[in-house]
Amino acid sequence: MVGYGARFGGYVVDAVLANLLAGVPVLFGATYGDSTRGLVVLGIFLLEELVLVSLTGQTVGMRLFGFGVVKVPGGGRARFPFVLVRTLLLALLIPLFLVDRDMRGLHDRIAGTAPVKAARRA
Repeated sequence: MVGYGARFGGYVVDAVLANLLAGVPVLFGATYGDSTRGLVVLGIFLLEELVLVSLTGQTVGMRLFGFGVVKVPGGGRARFPFVLVRTLLLALLIPLFLVDRDMRGLHDRIAGTAPVKAARRA
């Protein structure tokens, strides 16, 4: 199972990446309103979760901290509808660090997914 430290680290890396990506338009003269930047960062974070977990089973932060998301039961990469539910629950701020004895957050339990340690590549 994936512990709190790895999960928190993965989310921090993904949040920093989303924040950096939100800053790219500023380099080209775009400006954000007072509350708009936060919404843009959240949107990029959620898009990153949706696309990367659907395609590869892990985000950049998850990869750096050695874990990914699989469908349960049975393992294997979660299909798009399950990842979409998981991402929507994250957007609603369903408590991701309130976990059960299997270390699955409420968003993972509802979506039928689980964080698991990723196999090391040579």
